[in-house]
Amino acid sequence: MKIFKTRVKMPKGTLWLVPGLKLKRWFALIIVGSVLAAIGTTMIFKLEPIYFLIKYAKKMYHIIQPEVAGVCLIILGAIIFLKAWQETNFSMMDVKGQRNRNAMGEALYRRMKLNHGPKIVAIGGGTGLSTLLKGIKKLTNNITAIVTVGDDGGSSGRLREEMGILPPGDIRNCIAALADDDDIVTKLFQYRFKSGEGLEGHSFGNLFITAMSSICGDMVSAIKESSKVLLIRGRVLPATVDDMRLVAKMEDGSIVRGESNIPEAGKRIVDLSSEPAYCKPAHEVIEAINSADLIILGPGSLYTSIIPNLLVKGIAEAVSNSHAAKIYVCNVMTQPGETDNYSVSDHIRALFRHAVKSGANKKLFDAVLINDSLPENLAKRYEEKDSLPVEEDTGAIKDLGVEIVRARLIQDNKDGLVRHDPKKVAKAIYFWFRKKGLKGK
Repeated sequence: MKIFKTRVKMPKGTLWLVPGLKLKRWFALIIVGSVLAAIGTTMIFKLEPIYFLIKYAKKMYHIIQPEVAGVCLIILGAIIFLKAWQETNFSMMDVKGQRNRNAMGEALYRRMKLNHGPKIVAIGGGTGLSTLLKGIKKLTNNITAIVTVGDDGGSSGRLREEMGILPPGDIRNCIAALADDDDIVTKLFQYRFKSGEGLEGHSFGNLFITAMSSICGDMVSAIKESSKVLLIRGRVLPATVDDMRLVAKMEDGSIVRGESNIPEAGKRIVDLSSEPAYCKPAHEVIEAINSADLIILGPGSLYTSIIPNLLVKGIAEAVSNSHAAKIYVCNVMTQPGETDNYSVSDHIRALFRHAVKSGANKKLFDAVLINDSLPENLAKRYEEKDSLPVEEDTGAIKDLGVEIVRARLIQDNKDGLVRHDPKKVAKAIYFWFRKKGLKGK
């Protein structure tokens, strides 16, 4: 039997009274305080307002029934009190216009709902992780993004070499992704200088985080302070604060160092390691994994965005031992120089292999999320770059003991480009998470 849920849409003006906003308790406290103060005042000045009120109330009994009069007075008093309290708050916060006031009520309601959402840990880097975060921030405020710090190219690489800091690029993208999309500060954070000696190619956010790192004394504190500026939903943590460099061993036995150099080598990767070999996890990383309800790996570059996090001491082990629901979001297309001709099971094996090497003694994740459709007019640029749809080899995936979750994950566009849609990815993951939770009960 199907149960149909009816959604009752509340008037925007009454959102202030929704349970969980932690406002009504203060209403009650104000009322109690006002009554006590009024009684104290009458005692000091020997007034008898209660006597006179009762006297006139008795006279009203002959005109209106006491029950009706009592209810009317309570409602009138409550309306006057709530309106006065609301207007006082709006005045103190300088909120003008009914639209802004309604928006504030909605914002408080959303915050309450999101604050009670599941604890989600997202592990990865690059554009894949920031894309994921844009979607899951609509589900909960309890988000921890664990970001790889192996980047050594572009603006991040230059700042890393010149300033001796962790590469800020992926961290900046994640902070911006967890902020409000339309906020002018977010746009400023992502602004990239197109000219200027020494400035060209740098983003304002990278420079801001670099400056904050110098002021705060370390990158983790700089990230926290930068996050406060954008009022992000959740937190962003670097996987490690060590100066991590990626080292890839190729199929022909050659060794390639540096994240930016690995895809350019044009050879099949058989193993990835780091220098130093045992990077320590940043503070709070393991704690976040241990307390998570849901852990998400990917999407993103397999060898330069996701696996580097697993090489940090303790992360792979903590993920494998976690009782949280765990899912891997597989890429839609193969990535030239990293995953040429890789199937879904090849991606999973690479993750499992490096997790075991890093100390994991259990299965890294429970399920893999796979895109189930492609544009009919798939852009020719993919074929020209030898980027092909990742093959779903169902039998091999099941042999690895991984559940298959299928959904349409890509954005609709006329150019035939393949891009993950943040909302679709988040919706598919959350549906699986809720379904898994119900099965477990």
